[in-house]
Amino acid sequence: MTALPPLPDWLTSGPVPELIGLIGVDDDEVRPIGGAVRNWLLGLPPGDVDLATTASPTVVAERARAAGLKVVPTGIEHGTVTVVAGGTGYEITTLREDVETDGRRAVVRFGRDWRADAERRDFTINAMSLSRDGALFDYFGGRQDLAARRVRFIGDPLARIREDRLRILRLFRFHATYGAGEVDREALSACIAEREGLAELSRERLRAELLKLVMTPAAAATLQVMTDAGLLGPILGGVPLCRDLGRLARIEADMGLPAEPARRLGALAVLVREDAQRLRERLALSNEELRRIDGIGHGWHGVDPQAGPVAAKSLLYAVGKRGYRDRALVAFARSGADPSDCAWRDLVTLPERWTPPSFPLTGDHLMRRGLAPGPRIGAVLAEVKQRWMAADFPTATPILTGLVDAVLASETHAT
Repeated sequence: MTALPPLPDWLTSGPVPELIGLIGVDDDEVRPIGGAVRNWLLGLPPGDVDLATTASPTVVAERARAAGLKVVPTGIEHGTVTVVAGGTGYEITTLREDVETDGRRAVVRFGRDWRADAERRDFTINAMSLSRDGALFDYFGGRQDLAARRVRFIGDPLARIREDRLRILRLFRFHATYGAGEVDREALSACIAEREGLAELSRERLRAELLKLVMTPAAAATLQVMTDAGLLGPILGGVPLCRDLGRLARIEADMGLPAEPARRLGALAVLVREDAQRLRERLALSNEELRRIDGIGHGWHGVDPQAGPVAAKSLLYAVGKRGYRDRALVAFARSGADPSDCAWRDLVTLPERWTPPSFPLTGDHLMRRGLAPGPRIGAVLAEVKQRWMAADFPTATPILTGLVDAVLASETHAT
């Protein structure tokens, strides 16, 4: 193996070394562990820096409060307290061993054995820890697996999954982020064997993990593996559209657009509005997430450059920039057009070139034309607005007057 990289800045200055020095006294030790260590080896930003310690949760809280720091008992029954330092919350977790587990939650006891604590974690690449002076503790070959871009369970994959069935989804998320080539075969076989256990997981946990998975670099290909293994369809309650998700990801990257979890979920699983409602129930989606994927199911079918600029402007006026972009990008992905297609790219970027104007007429305008207050004014305004949009949003007074005249005349003709 090559030499270790230089110590990360977050370990040499700032809140992390201060917390290590504060908590790691009287024969107690504190180490960064998990994702921050993995990302340091990969040369990536640390993300959240989690700390593990031999000190009990009570001792951690006492030492932090004595130093004037805010302490939040975020998971104290499992040994975790959050200490706020430098404006950032750091999870500090006492070393643990599982006493029993039902596949959803575990009963733990606290300990002082670093290897035993690492052994209860999911993947080798997530079980490494780092001392303050830069010694890497890698009990299960995580660094080699990182170099090989391999995501591998610690110990028996079946045992690890039975401890927490969410690890099925986590395997695919980490493979889609850090892995290459095929999913570890032993791990995949264990996931298939234990797939019925996914039904026991809470909707909230499934939602959180799936929304992370769709944002990973190799989401589409990895989700296709899950689909082929019979793992994804039961979660979604429908047929996954992995190809559409892959095309959307390529279009976003090609156009330099930020990816968003709700939009990607819509591309993966929403063809019609009924799909959105089903996903809300299965994944406990938020109201905002439902609105976005429902909008995709309701409106992606009608988005097409061939419909012309007025149709695109009318949609943007009706649903706003984010709703428009969701529909346009998913329609682009499903069109089969090349990501470089100029017509589709112009359609997607319409909000950068055109801002919908406010409708320039009110009920007062109609009352000045002699209409009496009442429901008729609302009906006339609605019809005038439709004609105004179809006329490409004019602002000139003569044109607006003509639109009102035309609606009033059509009413007279109808009667």
